[in-house]
Amino acid sequence: MTDQTVTASTAADPVHAFIGDTVKQHDVVLFMKGTPDAPRCGFSSLAVQILDHIGASFVGVDVLQDEALRDGIKSFSDWPTIPQLYVKGEFVGGSDIVREMFNAGELQSLMTDKGIPLGEGSDDSGT
Repeated sequence: MTDQTVTASTAADPVHAFIGDTVKQHDVVLFMKGTPDAPRCGFSSLAVQILDHIGASFVGVDVLQDEALRDGIKSFSDWPTIPQLYVKGEFVGGSDIVREMFNAGELQSLMTDKGIPLGEGSDDSGT
């Protein structure tokens, strides 16, 4: 995991500024293809299912609505794939990392350590 902070170069790029503002304003953000109610790819769907399962409240941002956003999120995080999960402004990873962390109980621990309230299913490792 790496910290993604808003820098002077971020302020010069409106897409990066939007991403930076979004991850600052919301505790848990999933940049995804589609919406949480209607994911438009299997990887985004998996990430939504995991977050729903642990009961984490999150904001989904549909990168398919704007090509600049779809490209910008990749350069913002220096991560080549979507979806991308941010917790308390910190980039966590894509669906494979989210799944691995969930299966190991690490995603639930990260959320708890960051003060994110979890609902039903949060103690379940998914195995």
